[in-house]
Amino acid sequence: MKSIFAALADTINNHPKTVAATIVVIMVFGLYGATMVTMATGTETYIDITTPEGSLIYQYENTYGSDMIFLMVEGENLYDPEVLAYLDTVTADISNEQHITSVYSVADVVKAANGGTIPGSAAEIQAIVEEQPNMLTANGQTGMMTLVGADLEAGLSEEVQSAVLQNIKVIIDAIPQPPGVTVTVTGSPAFAEEMQEEMGTSTGMLIGLALLLMVVAMGLLFGNVRYRFLPVAIVVMGVILSFGVMGWSKTPLSMVVMAAFPVMIGIGIDYAIQFQTRFDEEVRKGSIRDAVTTTITQSGPAVMVALGATCLGFFALSIAPFPMVVDFGVICIIGVACCYLSALVVIPTFGTLVQYRPLESREVRSKGKKSGPGMMERYDMALGSVAGKIANNPVPILLLLGCVAVLGIPLDSEVIISTDEESMVPQDMPAMVSMSKLGDVVGSTSSLPLIVRSNDVLAPDVLQWMDEFGNYATDHNDEITGATSIATLLTAANGGTLPTDKVAIEEALALIPEDTREGYLTGGTEAVIQFSMIDISMSEADGVVSKLESDLDWREPPAGVTAVFSGQIVMFTGMISDITESKAGMNILGFILITGFLILVYRRVAAITPMIPIIMIIGWNTVIMYVLGLQYNLLTATLGAMSIGIASEYTILIMERYDEERERGCGCTEAIQTAIQKIGTAITISGLTTVFGFSALTLSDFPIMSNFGLVTVLTVGFSLIGAILVMPAVLSLTCRYRDHHAKNENAAVGH
Repeated sequence: MKSIFAALADTINNHPKTVAATIVVIMVFGLYGATMVTMATGTETYIDITTPEGSLIYQYENTYGSDMIFLMVEGENLYDPEVLAYLDTVTADISNEQHITSVYSVADVVKAANGGTIPGSAAEIQAIVEEQPNMLTANGQTGMMTLVGADLEAGLSEEVQSAVLQNIKVIIDAIPQPPGVTVTVTGSPAFAEEMQEEMGTSTGMLIGLALLLMVVAMGLLFGNVRYRFLPVAIVVMGVILSFGVMGWSKTPLSMVVMAAFPVMIGIGIDYAIQFQTRFDEEVRKGSIRDAVTTTITQSGPAVMVALGATCLGFFALSIAPFPMVVDFGVICIIGVACCYLSALVVIPTFGTLVQYRPLESREVRSKGKKSGPGMMERYDMALGSVAGKIANNPVPILLLLGCVAVLGIPLDSEVIISTDEESMVPQDMPAMVSMSKLGDVVGSTSSLPLIVRSNDVLAPDVLQWMDEFGNYATDHNDEITGATSIATLLTAANGGTLPTDKVAIEEALALIPEDTREGYLTGGTEAVIQFSMIDISMSEADGVVSKLESDLDWREPPAGVTAVFSGQIVMFTGMISDITESKAGMNILGFILITGFLILVYRRVAAITPMIPIIMIIGWNTVIMYVLGLQYNLLTATLGAMSIGIASEYTILIMERYDEERERGCGCTEAIQTAIQKIGTAITISGLTTVFGFSALTLSDFPIMSNFGLVTVLTVGFSLIGAILVMPAVLSLTCRYRDHHAKNENAAVGH
C-alpha cells in the first residue's frame, strides 16, 4: 500500500502539469455525468420490489393503481351558467387526451338532470345541485369550490403522467376562465412533479449553503495557512465527481439521497484540512518536493484508515429495507471517497504548481515583540489540563456519561416513528397546500386495496365472500367509508342484487364498461377490493390495517382463495416496523464492521477502545431525540450507523497519537495529555467545520432534512465530547490495566 502512495508522490513531483491535466479531464467527465442525474419519487424508492411484499405492491400499482388529476375550481358563484359551460368545455377537452380513461365534473351531473343541457340561470342549477347532494359529494361542490376529476390509465410511468399533466395545464391555459374563477391543478401526479422540482431546487440550495458555511468556517478557523479556502474548492470537486458517478451509474436523486451531499461536504472538508495542514507543516520544515512525499506517504494512509471506518459505517446502511436509504449510504461512500482522493491529489499538485509558501508564524509577525499565547494555544493548554484531570479520575466521568447513554435504551422505544410522506415535504409547497385542501373536501385521496386471487374469482362463492367481507369491514371499522369491488359493480349492473349463477354473472359483467372493469378485475384469476378511508395519519392507518388483517383471519375467504392487503398505505405503515427493526440492525452491523476493521488494521484487541465512546454517543443521540421531541424517519433511522462512522475518525486519531507518545516513553497521564492537547484542537476545528457543513441541512424546507440536520449537528458535537472527554478516561483505564498486568508478570518472573 505504501508503494502506491510513494508512486503517486513521485508522479506529482515529476509531472505536476500532467497530473493537473488529468484532474481537469476527470472533472469534465464528472460534469457530463452530473447532467444525467434523474429524480425519483416513486414506490421503488421506498420499497425493494424484489421482495414478495414489494413485488405485490409494485404489481398492484401497475395493474390497478390508476392515479387521478384534479382541477380545483374556486370562485364566488360556481352555479353561474357561464362557469358550468366553462367546466363542460374543460371536461370535454381533457377527456380527449391520451391515457385519460374518464373525466367527471358537476357540469356532467347538472346536464344529466336537465336533459343534456346546462340551465340558463344560477337558481335552476342550484336547485338541481340541492336535489342530488349524494351525486355531487365526489365533486366537492360547495357553491364556491368544485372539482374536476380525471382518471388516468393504470400503470403509467412518472414520465407519462408528467406528460399528461402538462397537456392538461396547456388546456387550462388555452380556455379563458370566467371572471373571478381560479383553477388549481392538484392530485398525486401534480404533487409528485412539484416535489421533484422542489427536490432539485433544494439540493442546489443545500449544496450552496453548505459551501457558503464552509467558506465562513475556513475564514474563521483556518487562518494559519495560506490559501485557507482551498479545502472548499476540494469539496466542490468531490461533489461534482459524486454527481458524475450518480449520473453514469443511473443512481437517482431521491428525497433521502439529497442529504448525502451536505454530509459528504461536512466530512470531506475534514480530509482536505488534514492534508493541507500536514502539507503546510512539512513545507515549513523543508522543500516542497519533500512536503509532497511526506504528506502523501504519511497522511495518506492515516486518513485512509479514518475514511475506511467512516465508509464502513455508511456501508451498514446497505441492510436497510428502503432503496433510497441504501442509495444514501452508497452516495455517501462515493462522496467521501471522492473528497479524499481529491484532497490527496489536488493539494500536493496545487502546492507544487504555485510553489506554495507558508504564512509567517505569529512570532515573526510580532517582529520580536513580546506576544502572549494565541487563542488556539490557550485552547490547547485548556484541553491538556482537562485531559489530565480526567486521566487521573476516569471512573466518575465514565459513570456519569455512561449513565446518560444507558438512558437511551428505554427511551429509544418512546421516540415516535413517522412515515407520513406529507410530513417529509415542505408544508408551504403549493402542491402540498392544494393536496391538503383537496383532502379537506373529499377526505383521503388514497385507498386500501385487498388483492384477491383464485382460479376463478368470478365464481359465485368468491363474489359472495368479497361482497360480504367488504360490507363487514365497512360496518366494523369507523375509518373505512366504503368498499368497491367487482362484486359491487356486478350488483349495480344487475339491478341491485348480486348475481348467483355463472350465466347471470356473465350477463352483468358485459354491462360494465371495460375501463371500469379493468380497475377491479384482471382476467378471471385476480380481483381487488378497494376500501376507501377517511384522512388519517400513518400511525393510525397502521392500526386500521392490523384490525382489517384480523378481520380477514376471522372471515377467511373460501378454500383455494388468497387475499392480501397491498398498496401505498400498506407500504408506508409497514415502514414503521421496518424502521424499528432496521435501525438496530444497522447499528450492530456498523459496530461489528468497524471493530473488525480496527483489529485488522492495528492487530491488537486494545484497538477497539475508540468504540467505547461511540457506543455512548448512540445512547446520547436517543436521549436528545426524546428530549427535543424529534422523530425517527427514513433519514434519522440511519443516525446510529452514521454516528459510528463519523465519530470513529476522531477517536482513532486520538488513539494513534496516544500510542505514539507511549512509544516515546511517556507515562500514561502525560501521553493522554499530549495526545488530547495536540490532536484535540485539530479535531475541534475539523468538528466545528463539519458542523458548519451539516448546518445547511437544518435550513432545508424539507422537514425530513431539517430534522436530520439538527440531529447530525448534535451528533458531531457528541463525537467531539466522546473524543475529548470519554476517550482520555478509557485510555487511562486500559493503560492502568496494562501497566498492572505487566507489573504482575514482571513480579512473577522475578519470583
